[in-house]
Amino acid sequence: ERLHFFSNQRRWIHTESSWTRIGGGSQYDAKHSESGSGEKLTTSLEDESRTVRSLIAQLCEKFYEQGGATGTSGGVSIRTGGPSENRPWRVFVAPSGIQKEDMIGEDVFELDMDMNVVKPPVTPNLRLSACTPIWYSVYRFRPRAKCVIHTHSMNAQMATLLDPTERSTCLRMTHLEMLKGVGGHAYDSVLDIPIIDNRPSEDMLVDQVEKALVKYPKCNAILVRRHGVFVWGDSWEQAKTQCESFDYLFETAIKMKSMGIDPAAVPKEGTYRVDDEGGEEKKEDSSRPVKRMRTEKKDSADATDGFNAEADLNNAADLEKDTKSIPLLPRNAKVLLLDIEGCTTAISFVKDVLFPFVLSNIDLYLAKRTSQELGPILKSLQEDIEKLEDGHDAKEESKKVTPVVPDCTPNDDLMKDMIKSVVKAMMKFDVKATGLKSLQGKMWKSGYASGELKGHIYSDFVPMLNWCKSNGVSVNIYSSGSIGAQKLLFKHTTDGDLTSFFNSHFDTTTGSKKEHKSYEKIAEDLGVKPGEIVFASDAEAELVAARKAGIGFPVMSVRPGNAPLTNVGKEFPIIYSLLQLCGSD
Repeated sequence: ERLHFFSNQRRWIHTESSWTRIGGGSQYDAKHSESGSGEKLTTSLEDESRTVRSLIAQLCEKFYEQGGATGTSGGVSIRTGGPSENRPWRVFVAPSGIQKEDMIGEDVFELDMDMNVVKPPVTPNLRLSACTPIWYSVYRFRPRAKCVIHTHSMNAQMATLLDPTERSTCLRMTHLEMLKGVGGHAYDSVLDIPIIDNRPSEDMLVDQVEKALVKYPKCNAILVRRHGVFVWGDSWEQAKTQCESFDYLFETAIKMKSMGIDPAAVPKEGTYRVDDEGGEEKKEDSSRPVKRMRTEKKDSADATDGFNAEADLNNAADLEKDTKSIPLLPRNAKVLLLDIEGCTTAISFVKDVLFPFVLSNIDLYLAKRTSQELGPILKSLQEDIEKLEDGHDAKEESKKVTPVVPDCTPNDDLMKDMIKSVVKAMMKFDVKATGLKSLQGKMWKSGYASGELKGHIYSDFVPMLNWCKSNGVSVNIYSSGSIGAQKLLFKHTTDGDLTSFFNSHFDTTTGSKKEHKSYEKIAEDLGVKPGEIVFASDAEAELVAARKAGIGFPVMSVRPGNAPLTNVGKEFPIIYSLLQLCGSD
């Protein structure tokens, strides 16, 4: 009987036919980013509701047994549906003030994405958890997240106190095997887990949580000082796996500190590295300085967006210092032209916050548009498609998914379907086109206005802007995102409204960023010679085009997560912070 039970009977309640596969590529992947599962097992919405409610009760019981839900603490939220299934999200949340080891499915709330209770628990007199607003913050800022877990783990609480001053804003760890278990990190990655200060009630943490979600786009957890941790994943299995892995790492950090070992320090011994000359793997002599960690060469075209926040690539080798001459402002030039992605703002913010926001909200956005508005939107998107080369993946994809248009003028529903099909095709293949950027910009405007979106900027950006303002340097932006989208991002950053710092904005209406004529036109519009401009970008093709146009100082911006450099990129002066451009000596 036991043999039969353990051979084909799983202990967990499942919504799919198999456990989620953690990691989207080879079983030998250094990083596990996204997950995939089997066929859906539930046969109706009612069946899905009963299954997910029961699963939440089972998860709460297990985390109680592990010490993460002592008393009535902790909680779990799972959501189902969404744009990928062409139906509204269903959000299921554990209640507040109930013994987690005694929970049943009938204790669980069902809500919509506006936080309205769709179906209350069968059990009377229960109330929503104070964590509910935090579940929703995670779902908005991490559109791929489908489960959030909150525990009052002792390890999590004590990890927030490793800094006796209690001023640390993150816990940093590296060179630990269990880093592979937290999403988007390998053994030798650097993991930064944000720490926010506690408040009397969880709902009061929302502002801090949202700032941390923007500032730390690669991490899938947030520590709350003297309290616990929130962890999320793109499936309940992934969230559970990561929650356990984070807890293991917290305990590791505590024990390492007690032994006098810094969990954030790269070990001088005990880790294999690659000899730069011979290419053979060997253990380094302790007398030799550590040069670089082993990295895999990977073309940016091979990169895949992982779940939640992981869209970055391994470019650790590019972060080593370069000796090429870096221009200084205002000594060498008084006109600065900046890219956004990978320069002022993390690439993962655009890929994993802004882009998913469009896909998640396009149905609602189009539902509010009139026929007079839908027509021009569709026309501009069709023009974008027509401008693509024959055989372009997005062009072929749009042909497959775009509904057949009758001879008569399409009605509103048909236009909406056509718009959605073209948008999804172009975004799938990362097409940068004027019509698409215009639509995205309008949608992001509503997100920024509602507070759902906050623009990410690197910490060195505001000090650099202040330097330029004090020294008479003109700061200008050139991005593939529309001018409207640029201004929205900088108006609603985590550091406030920065729009007053900029002289001019340029987008693809000026021309492709890979064409040298675009930079000639920008110089003309700015009223300066191309040789008087410093242009910073993370894209090699853009810097090559700028150099061809006679731009005086093309500079390569290297940030964690940018595409790894080729020999072409290494021809340019390399900066790791925009502050390296500031100085007259």
